[in-house]
Formats: sequence, C-alpha cells, structure tokens
Amino acid sequence: MPLLTLRNLPRDDCLLEVANRRPGMDPSACGALLRLLRTGDEAFRVMDENFAAHGLSEGRFTVLMLLARRAALDPTGRGATPAELAEMSGVTRATMTGLIDTLERDGFAQRKPDPQDRRMMNVAITETGRQLMERMLPEHFRRISVLMADLSDEERKNFQALLSKILQRAAQFTSSSENEAPSH
Repeated sequence: MPLLTLRNLPRDDCLLEVANRRPGMDPSACGALLRLLRTGDEAFRVMDENFAAHGLSEGRFTVLMLLARRAALDPTGRGATPAELAEMSGVTRATMTGLIDTLERDGFAQRKPDPQDRRMMNVAITETGRQLMERMLPEHFRRISVLMADLSDEERKNFQALLSKILQRAAQFTSSSENEAPSH
C-alpha cells in the first residue's frame, strides 16, 4: 500500500512558492521527505512483486523471516510466542494472530504448546515454510542488490546514517504529545 499517492512530485520552485505563503514551511525539507516517501513506495513495489509471486504479503514474509531466524538460533524448534512475534515486527497482537492464522492455514507455520507452560502457544516455521523461504530469498536479495547497485559502499553507509537521523526524529513524535511536534 503506497505511502504517497502522488505520482509526480512538485518541483522545487512550486514548493518555494507555497513556502512563501506558509510561514514555517521548509521547502527543501518537504521536497526531501516527498522524495523519500516516493522512493520508499517504489522500493516496496519492487519487493512486493516478489512476495506476491510466492503468495505472501509483506507481513507474512516478515513473520516467516522471524521464525526462520528463530529456528536457526534455537535448534530445539521451540519457535516464538505470538506476543514476541508481534513485538519484533511492530504490529498488534490481533494483527499477528491473523498473520499466523493464514501462515498456518497454508502450512508455512504451526502453533504448538510450549513444553514448559502448556497454557502458552509457540509458533514455529514448518519444513514447507523453510522451503518457501529457500525458493524466494535468492530473488528477494537480488532485488535489494539491484535497487542499491548505483550507490557505492560509502554512499550506502552515509544513506543509512541519514535515515537513522530521520528515524530518531520520528521517534520523538511518538514519545511527545500528539498535538505537539518536537522542537529543533
């Protein structure tokens, strides 16, 4: 689902014109954010095509990646609780329940009682889920490499550092009151 439905971004001179009528608007900040959102949408579209080719959504893919990682780190096959998966993926428990339901329905994951506490359920990737990930991950990582191919290693490091700054600033919005933007 696109974050920015605007296909053609406004030119810098248009943003400057609006800024002249709207005190406090920074045209370069607006232009940069619009380009970030538009680029994110296009990158998501490229990744989503691969998910869809394998019958997955981004959410289902994320859960499978988390379960595959857990299986690699914990060979006992315990898996993870739905609450842990929700926390790791940044979704609500209700959303996670729906994702697990469909993954289980399709045979990619299974719920099983926790060996220490039978009141708890754990979720683990199945062999079918592992095979799906083995089939789709080469194309997934190829697409990432192609998207980032025009950036040098140094540019990628700088890009990550810049994105981290934006993430830190965005986190201030969630920790401050809803009506109050963080100050510079």
